Amino acid sequence: MQLSPLQSRLAASLVASCLLMLLYLVLFPPNFALAAELKEALPVILNDLDYPIGLPARSLLDPTYEPEFSPFDRSIIGRAPAGVTSLINNEATPMNVDEGTTQRFVFVLPGVSTRGTEEGLLESRSDHIVAREQNAGAGAGAAEHEVAGEEEEQTLAKRQKSRTVYISANTCEQPQPIDPSKTTMDPPQLTLFVSTTAANQAPGPLADQGTQFMVVFNEGAAMFNFTTDKDVYIGVHAPNVSEVFSGTYNFRVAASVDSFYHNYNEQDDADLIWVDSDSQGALLITHNLTDNADPNVVAGIMNTQPYVLFAHNKHDRAINGLRYSFCGLQNYAQIAAIRDGRQTDLVRTGMTTRGLGNLPKQQFFFTGLNSSAEYIGILATNSGNGGTLGQRQIAGTRGTKVFKATNFSTKSDHGNCALVVDLSFCDQVAYSVPSNPSYGNSIQLGQFYDLYASTMYANFNRSLDQIACEAPSSQRYSLARNCTDCAAAYKDWLCSVAIPRCEDFSNAAPYLQPRAIGQPFPNGDVLDADALSRLPNTTTFNSSRNPLIDEVVKPGPYKELLPCDDLCYKLVQSCPAALGFGCPLPGGTGFKGNYARHDPAGGLTCNFPGSAHVRSAGGRASVVNWGLMVAGVVVGIMGLMVVV
Repeated sequence: MQLSPLQSRLAASLVASCLLMLLYLVLFPPNFALAAELKEALPVILNDLDYPIGLPARSLLDPTYEPEFSPFDRSIIGRAPAGVTSLINNEATPMNVDEGTTQRFVFVLPGVSTRGTEEGLLESRSDHIVAREQNAGAGAGAAEHEVAGEEEEQTLAKRQKSRTVYISANTCEQPQPIDPSKTTMDPPQLTLFVSTTAANQAPGPLADQGTQFMVVFNEGAAMFNFTTDKDVYIGVHAPNVSEVFSGTYNFRVAASVDSFYHNYNEQDDADLIWVDSDSQGALLITHNLTDNADPNVVAGIMNTQPYVLFAHNKHDRAINGLRYSFCGLQNYAQIAAIRDGRQTDLVRTGMTTRGLGNLPKQQFFFTGLNSSAEYIGILATNSGNGGTLGQRQIAGTRGTKVFKATNFSTKSDHGNCALVVDLSFCDQVAYSVPSNPSYGNSIQLGQFYDLYASTMYANFNRSLDQIACEAPSSQRYSLARNCTDCAAAYKDWLCSVAIPRCEDFSNAAPYLQPRAIGQPFPNGDVLDADALSRLPNTTTFNSSRNPLIDEVVKPGPYKELLPCDDLCYKLVQSCPAALGFGCPLPGGTGFKGNYARHDPAGGLTCNFPGSAHVRSAGGRASVVNWGLMVAGVVVGIMGLMVVV
């Protein structure tokens, strides 16, 4: 077969290639390397990262050996010395400490650089290497510029590694008097020592004071923060206590680069409001938990209970020295809303919108208190961010916060004033009312008053239905107010006058009105003749505002915190003149014994919806001077004789 010209050329090329390969193998035989022949280590390329060369050799078996690799943070490889406890970021560590000794801790500063920061540092270093290569051979000036650039880079890296460190601690237990009757002293406080220098890794009372910071605990709590790029050494020292005390200290210490784990606040106004109390209980409430009236926001907050509350007799010394310590209050407070994770039977807590702004608040209803006693209430949080609801939460942080204490007291043991809360109709009523233990419990008592007020309101509502509330604007009774305003004003006024606010008869405040002075107390006691002789023998003093109170409840002598006069003025301002409302003037007929005025200094001298003994720092209910010069006395409407 004869090949084509193209096939002839291809065959000639293939034969030539095979002859060339054979010639190469004959002239240059290959040598195959064996593993045994690799006797020298390959060179290590350091990529100009300024690694130290020729480091002194050190045995890895040395117990004090601690590697220091420059590209790694010590938070990865650091170890606490013997006898020193390592602290983990945002975790509290409990520990006992005997008197005269110091417990020591170390907090290894966590790595600072985020991924973006690390990339920035590598990029900066890469740019510097390129610049150095471009400046090679440029002379001494370029070399000096290069050194300055390296120093600036090192300073920048060091600054980026600095962090603010928050050290906090709480005393949970402390020595107690062996015989409380023989000493008036309180146990001395613990002391916190902090060092950031390797020259002082054992801070304490015997260390060089120039190399450490010292913070004495304040009521069982210590807080200290600073900025550093080094490991932090901490010591908690227990002082020598007098022989009149027995026991040891227990505390919790925590370190964080986010915020204080243990917080206390002794400067701001208390975040707790004392509403009222009776002989065995007290009602306290928080400030508004939000100023956002959005229904979705309100609904979400109403499903939470962010606070816990501790109550303690003011004259009991058990919590002295521990008032700012959350765990100390847990261990020593007489009553706690939460103790060991469980709600106690002496506290009923829940959410409410009653009071200022009708916004969410948390309320606490204490029972089992002593009569005629003074207490302090201490609000606290044990939440994810250690702060109050509504503050920005910091990811990964936990902790506690203790707020400034609120003082409150209970009434006498006569038992003729009792707290009522959460009424169905008069939902703004939350205070003590005239009572008698034989009538029933506080729920039954509240239902009696609430039913009476709602019945009277139904009569008023029938009269309001006769008003042309939906008439055109030219025919309405007012362009500024409407029937909705009238109904709300009447309800506020009605609940305040139909449900009297009760105070002890022994309370000598001049703005209180004595009631039912001729009747016996629930326990059968009566006022002595001398006390009766100093009081007018009038209907105002001899009976309650509402006759049904004396007929059904039979509370005996008590004093009433009178309704505020502006409730009446607002009623007249808001309702049609056809309903015939009128208000007495201060100093005029019918005012004394029926109304009282707000105290300009902010004290509670009259009763109004949402009133409290300790007012909210957010502002009290506005007192409007309507400027009405209305003659006459409110003697009733539709048969309701509530002002006499």
